[in-house]
Amino acid sequence: MDTGTHVVMGIGLGGMATLDPAIGSNPSLAHAVMLATLIGSQAPDVDTILKLKNNAVYIRNHRGFTHSIPAVAAWSLLIPGILYLFFPEASFFHLWLWSFIAVVLHVFVDIFNAYGTQAVRPFSKKWVALGIINTFDPFIFLSHIVAILIWYAGGHPGFTFLGLYIILAGYYGLRIFMQHQIKQKLHEKYGDIEEIIISPTMKFKQWRIAVKTKSSFHVGRCMDGKLVMLDTFNRVPVPDSAIMKAAKKDDNLSAFLSFSPVYKWEVDTYKDHYEVKFIDLRYRSKGHYPFVAIVRMDKELEILSSYTGWIFSEEKLQKKLKLGSV
Repeated sequence: MDTGTHVVMGIGLGGMATLDPAIGSNPSLAHAVMLATLIGSQAPDVDTILKLKNNAVYIRNHRGFTHSIPAVAAWSLLIPGILYLFFPEASFFHLWLWSFIAVVLHVFVDIFNAYGTQAVRPFSKKWVALGIINTFDPFIFLSHIVAILIWYAGGHPGFTFLGLYIILAGYYGLRIFMQHQIKQKLHEKYGDIEEIIISPTMKFKQWRIAVKTKSSFHVGRCMDGKLVMLDTFNRVPVPDSAIMKAAKKDDNLSAFLSFSPVYKWEVDTYKDHYEVKFIDLRYRSKGHYPFVAIVRMDKELEILSSYTGWIFSEEKLQKKLKLGSV
């Protein structure tokens, strides 16, 4: 989820913690637990700082190890350990428990996005991405804001947020059912499906769709329960050529391939260089596929420049490639 949603979820957990008599009757402990849930709801996203280095490092590592099982255990001990230094009178057990719940909830809700996490690491480095909830879901965020306002107006925080999370459990169930219906319709339409990738949008009844069959990629949307298929591409294997082998050594392209499950590729030959482009088919927007990886090489197959990330104009692409020159 986005940072704002994780923040309001941290507040919600802190409010719900007051249902515990030990916390509800102790303002100092309640304050410490609120800090624990707020910090715990943000801690796994500390790897966002990797974006300052470059997109390749960020794409390969964001929501990776920091969302893994060892990291969840580490955050759950580190956060209460630090807070206990400032609140020595607080119950370490309660600080640990609610830090643990906050971190687990953060990782859990991220699994439902299309981006996903490596939540089962170290047992597997597979990305778990269910594609049920958009990174920013207006209903989830705004319902938390309403609950916070009810608390501010004098409502009981514990029962307010307990009620909210019961409602949200039903909301998640509804989204799962909606996605299941879309998959059923796709299986009826295409008989040789190997993989279906469904990405939710901020609009409740609109979903992005990418379908991988034995011979083709199909890209479309589901709008108000109706499939609208927009593009079809022949599924052409990536060649085992010298140009492609050289391009795959580039960090930007390597990061793209570790992240994208469905893409098309192009190789263009110019007078003095080659250009290899990979295009992610999951994010079609206004007839354009903005998430790409591009590698430029000279005739000796030495990498001149490369880039991976979001590109919405040729001018921006040329600027990024120039900055990426080696």
